[in-house]
Amino acid sequence: MFQEMAVFTGNAHRDLAEAICRHLEMPLGDCEVFEFSNEEVFVRYLDNIRERDVFIVQPIVSPVNTRLMELMIMIDAAKRASAGRITAVIPYYAYGRSDKKDQPRVPVTARLVANFIESAGADRVLTLDMHAGQIQGFFNIPLDELTAFPLIAEHFRQKNLPAPVVVAADVGRAKLAREIAGRLGGDIAIVDKKRDGNTDHAEALTMIGEVEGRDCLIIDDEVLTGGTVASAVRLLRSRGASSVRVAFVHPVLAEKAFTVLDTSDVDEIVYTDSMPLVHGTFKNVPTSLLSVAPLIGDAMHRIHTGGSVGALFR
Repeated sequence: MFQEMAVFTGNAHRDLAEAICRHLEMPLGDCEVFEFSNEEVFVRYLDNIRERDVFIVQPIVSPVNTRLMELMIMIDAAKRASAGRITAVIPYYAYGRSDKKDQPRVPVTARLVANFIESAGADRVLTLDMHAGQIQGFFNIPLDELTAFPLIAEHFRQKNLPAPVVVAADVGRAKLAREIAGRLGGDIAIVDKKRDGNTDHAEALTMIGEVEGRDCLIIDDEVLTGGTVASAVRLLRSRGASSVRVAFVHPVLAEKAFTVLDTSDVDEIVYTDSMPLVHGTFKNVPTSLLSVAPLIGDAMHRIHTGGSVGALFR
């Protein structure tokens, strides 16, 4: 076993790191992370971390490349400071959409980021709801992937919606929709969407399932421009859905999303604090923010003590 835990964070999401430490009833470690005037990142740990079990909380959020570089340098600095073990806690894993070669002469950037993290010196990774499951296999070090969808399911269960329809935003989310529907005692529907090349624009073409007169819950792992979800909302309303709620884990949410989703067609938007909102807020649609700090904190404690992370979901 390693010596006591030490938790540090960069500039990506300090509020989440502080919430995790409050749950763990321990202080957040003291660390300098800033940019010089030439945009080079500087890191210095102000606490002694020799042989300690170091956890670096850093979602890779906007500005993505700066936050990624902060994470790399924090890992390297911890390694050179003789940390006993270094765990990169990455609630949001950027470049997750680039997980395969689906066109000629394109990179697999999700694998490249995994190589960066390993080369920097991380001993293990803790993350939350990756965009694609195969990204786990890009790492040659232990990786634990948590999921916040049970939190989302519990949020809706408390609303006592009568047999809701859980709508998968695309075919790839059908299994997840079925699992959540099982928790809520509802049915599922699947939206078939089409994406235009390498643009952020996608359109819902058709839907499998009956939604007329039903409460519908659209689920996805992340929302960027909101185009796919907005198109699905219109499709559900045209099929006679009595209410439409949208839930996702990662509020990537470009500025455009706060326009296309902030409409009367949406009854509620639910997301977690895995990353901060950097481009705006919703003004008209009721929103619910679910905290993943207790989930991540419990997983970190189990990693430190040698417990089972998988037991969190049993």
